Amino acid sequence: MEELDKSKSGNPMEGEARGKMSIEEFLAKDEQKDLLRFLTAGSVDDGKSTLIGRLLFDSKKLYEDQLDALERDSKRMGNAGEHIDYALLLDGLKAEREQGITIDVAYRYFSTNNRKFIIADTPGHEQYTRNMITGGSTANAAIILVDARTGVITQTRRHTYLISLLGIKHLVLAVNKMDLVDFDKAVFDKIVRDFEEFVAPLGIPDVTCIPLSALDGDNVVKKSERTPWYTGKCLLDYLETVPIDLDRNYDDFRYPVQYVLRPNLDFRGFCGKVASGVVRKGDTVMALPSRKTSKVKSIVTYEGEIEEAFPPLCVTITLEDEIDISRGEMIVKPDNLPTEDRNFEAMLVWMDEEAMDPNKQFYLKQTTNTTRARIDSIKYKVNVNTMEQSEVDHLELNEIGRVVFTTGKELLFDPYQKNKQTGSFILIDPITNNTSAVGMIIDRVDAKDMKHDDALATICLSDLGIDECHLEAIQKAADELKRQGIVVKVKK
Repeated sequence: MEELDKSKSGNPMEGEARGKMSIEEFLAKDEQKDLLRFLTAGSVDDGKSTLIGRLLFDSKKLYEDQLDALERDSKRMGNAGEHIDYALLLDGLKAEREQGITIDVAYRYFSTNNRKFIIADTPGHEQYTRNMITGGSTANAAIILVDARTGVITQTRRHTYLISLLGIKHLVLAVNKMDLVDFDKAVFDKIVRDFEEFVAPLGIPDVTCIPLSALDGDNVVKKSERTPWYTGKCLLDYLETVPIDLDRNYDDFRYPVQYVLRPNLDFRGFCGKVASGVVRKGDTVMALPSRKTSKVKSIVTYEGEIEEAFPPLCVTITLEDEIDISRGEMIVKPDNLPTEDRNFEAMLVWMDEEAMDPNKQFYLKQTTNTTRARIDSIKYKVNVNTMEQSEVDHLELNEIGRVVFTTGKELLFDPYQKNKQTGSFILIDPITNNTSAVGMIIDRVDAKDMKHDDALATICLSDLGIDECHLEAIQKAADELKRQGIVVKVKK
């Protein structure tokens, strides 16, 4: 059995990371580091968990007791032969260890001198597609592993498509187990060509390919001498330097109101998280859906007032004028408005064990807004293994389709590819309260293109034998229902 070098253990408060700084100085510097969230994906046994374990080990981010436990578990239940099984650092479930596979998403946090990281190790099995979607929903980057012996396979294409669907802009193709093909450059080049041919139509802007061996540590934390023909960065160098500052949308100011803060008669502020864009004191803003305008009086945080706010800051905004704004509404710039509509189409990932019932009404949660929604039609289902589209009347667990929705009240949204925060939503089963699906909005749909002419509940006075003199009262009741999220159409 391979012996662990205990000198590889590390404490972030010791060594070169801290140097001669005081604890306070170190913590202040650490707080200023930016955060990279990334996921790993790939087929079963491609070495995702092993890669992350090796990354943590070689970057000295494991404590000595963790190394002792790893060595002990590797001897008892490891699946790496005479090598240390680094996957055991992440595969914590009993079923995962017994089968040697990853089932649930495993999250790990670590930090280097340059950046902080949150890693999501996602399952490779097709039956756990929803788990991968969950892990990738907040990721800035993705690492897709392929086995150098098998190259680009069906699972590789499936995961790459899902990553493009999630709008992840930075992708690493990690060609693992290069030690098993004698670090042959021709093998690596062929895999890269095959992958680039597939990924080109998906529109992922940044694709990097790295040859490595997770088990031996080649090109993981340090450049390997066994790949003299590779001139690019090792994996950790790439992760530390990949630019993510511009991945957020700083152009379109969107501020979904989460809570109205009224601690006393002299203060009324609107609390929330800046979804996108930038706002400054004195800026003219508009409240939606009322379209009332005012100017920003102050931007308040826990530590005091600030001059401007940008994502992902959580702040409280006060306005110069008294405007009625409630939870679920949105503050924007008057010259830059989101789409406001009840009808839209989206890519939908079904996540419920129970199959979709297209006739059921769901709760739809988007930003801080919740409303009722119904499925108007399913345009097609995507076979994520072959990219083929087929007609279906419902979706099953882990299936993905293009779906048209009608909501009870108008939503304020942007296309997902333009703005993740305002272009994403979840469907909630009103009976079980389970998350039925997650969706990425493509765009609005004209009412004339809807399958159902009118998905609204309608009260027709003549059909019910109600005199027109009651129209005003009934319309007033309908307006109140609309305010509460239930839209009812009144006809004479």
